Amino acid sequence: MATSNCSSSSDTTEVVVTPAPTTPPTTGTNQMDFWLTKGNQTIVLQKQPGNLTFGNSINTYANIEVDESKTFQTIDGFGYTLTGGSAQVINQLSAQKRQELLKELFGNDANGIAISYLRLSIGASDLNATPFTYNDLPNGQTDVTLSKFSLTPDQADVIPMLKEIVAINPSIKIMATPWSPPVWMKDNNSFVGGGLKPEFYNVYAKYFVKYIQAMKAEGITIDAITPQNEPLHPGNNPSMLMLAQQQADFIKNHLGPEFKAANLSTKIVAYDHNCNKPEYPIAVLGDTGANPFVDGSAFHLYEGDISTLETVHNAFPTKNIYFTEQYTSSTGSFSGDLKWHVKNVIIGSMRNWSKTALEWNLANNASFGPNTPGGCTTCKGALTVNSSDSFTRNVGYYIIAHASKFVPTGSVRISSNNSGNLNTVAFKTPAGKKVLLVENDGETTTLFNIKYNGTWITTSLEGNSVGTYIW
Repeated sequence: MATSNCSSSSDTTEVVVTPAPTTPPTTGTNQMDFWLTKGNQTIVLQKQPGNLTFGNSINTYANIEVDESKTFQTIDGFGYTLTGGSAQVINQLSAQKRQELLKELFGNDANGIAISYLRLSIGASDLNATPFTYNDLPNGQTDVTLSKFSLTPDQADVIPMLKEIVAINPSIKIMATPWSPPVWMKDNNSFVGGGLKPEFYNVYAKYFVKYIQAMKAEGITIDAITPQNEPLHPGNNPSMLMLAQQQADFIKNHLGPEFKAANLSTKIVAYDHNCNKPEYPIAVLGDTGANPFVDGSAFHLYEGDISTLETVHNAFPTKNIYFTEQYTSSTGSFSGDLKWHVKNVIIGSMRNWSKTALEWNLANNASFGPNTPGGCTTCKGALTVNSSDSFTRNVGYYIIAHASKFVPTGSVRISSNNSGNLNTVAFKTPAGKKVLLVENDGETTTLFNIKYNGTWITTSLEGNSVGTYIW
């Protein structure tokens, strides 16, 4: 797992924290809800009792000031990748248990965490049991008309589950990305590595169109695609190398025109790889032919710094930013992963203009599978499915839930400052509620004021903990 410092946008100010041992008592009618997860897991995503009321009693604690007059990006959502492996293991639950779980994940009632965004693999990812595409042929054959294209490999698990999810949350947004094209389109005839043969650029563009149209026929709308998952990592199974100039060529001369000819509104999002190579999305966006077809760029954080998102945003401020993948490791700790991911993946990406924050795998089994030969063996899902009637909520569940449950699609990021060990991000929801997410990166309890419109609430957050405040 990469470790990098969370850089924040220009609305950050530093305030000296004056800690105190206890939170002052509060009186009056409660004006703010507070949901807490502690790194030691004694409390996980629980609404806290007591009254939090705004006042103006002067103190020397740090101020976290929320200013809704300063607005930034509109949020598309929070969620995970629904890998083929995720769907396969969730489908091992009994019908009742599976339905209960899907309602908990995607429902917006009191018991739900309201996941609002999913990422899919076009064909297999490395967290499928085996690699495949939707047009696999015997060695030596080609299918330039795509007459043998079929979603059959996903008809057993992924597509039925997506239909259940859409029934629970009809407005869920979905991004899809391939790990590899059909191997007959590649110069090494392998699922691993290689490149797309130039003579198949246009056929591959039509493959994307067929996928989007076929999913639509199943009742599943693909809101966005990226041309290649991790285009600079050709060692995964499946995978493919796609350099920036190749991606720009593919988009401007093939994918973009094919989407336009098919009258597709699906967004094309560039890059979809680590924060250490901003020159890649900048090169694609800087291509005058590709630029009009590209909605924005997508990022992971296994290398680099989260501030790269703002670097690319500043270079092309009219183009969108998406954070699309980060995994929690089977060797990680709950406390360490909770802090790092909330600080970087949620708060960090949002403070640097991302419209989404997505963790990697939604679910796996107790052996961290299934995965392809050579695929990730240490990627821990947000859920572990243990049996037909048992699953475990892992740290990835709580990382996303602290945002997804309270910040729906269409919310707007508003200004909030960081202070000492407190990392923050704030939103205004479509219903007008204010939501403040705070991560205490330190080891000790910090008292602080949440200041809004000239008054404030004094509260505290234990070290190694995450709080979401709603008013």
